[in-house]
Amino acid sequence: MKRFFVDTIQDTTTLSGDEFEHAKNVLRIGVGAEVILLDNSGKEYTAVVAAVEKKQMLLNVVREEVGTREASADTCLLFGYLKNADKNEFIVQKAVELGVKRIGVFSSEFSSAYMNANKLERLNKVSREAAKQCLRSIAPTVEYYDTLEKALDSASGYKHKLFACEFAEKSEISLASLKDSVAIVVGSEGGFSRAEAELASEKGYKLISLGKRILRAETAAVSLTAVVMYELGELQ
Repeated sequence: MKRFFVDTIQDTTTLSGDEFEHAKNVLRIGVGAEVILLDNSGKEYTAVVAAVEKKQMLLNVVREEVGTREASADTCLLFGYLKNADKNEFIVQKAVELGVKRIGVFSSEFSSAYMNANKLERLNKVSREAAKQCLRSIAPTVEYYDTLEKALDSASGYKHKLFACEFAEKSEISLASLKDSVAIVVGSEGGFSRAEAELASEKGYKLISLGKRILRAETAAVSLTAVVMYELGELQ
């Protein structure tokens, strides 16, 4: 069944906006069809289309279940905002597919791209679409931090905090030892300065080496996230 995000769930729920346009004009969903409604609570609501109007669709909820596709591990990905919009969207999409629960983008010393409200909303739309595609019940909200320090502070409560750094001679923690909650930080195209790495260390982050080859920012973000999720048992 097709899946749609709505703000609130009621016995009779209204689907409007972009989700309605997609349901009506792209998927051609009509009266009597069954769909799944999501409200980011972790629950999934099976509903039947009762009416299709000009700007909205009315659906009657017939069943409520708890989603089973969310990751057990609490993971957060923070990445430096990239100049290429497609690459930012790629990172968000893959992080959602891999099961990440929190996503943040930040500006840092070597960042050369600028965020605005429209760009941030686009990333959140990508998150919602990816969540529907991989059958998750929750679409992580993408948040923006205008400094690296604010991004680092946002993940202060995680048990393990990883800071990917191209000039780290070796990793300060084995990824095989990870458990519970993990925060991952990856830089933008320019990477991090040594002062930023020192700041991360002061805040309890462990420097992580990604090997002797320099990876593109989007490669580093997705590959490190995938390895972490594997070690946490989410890909096994």
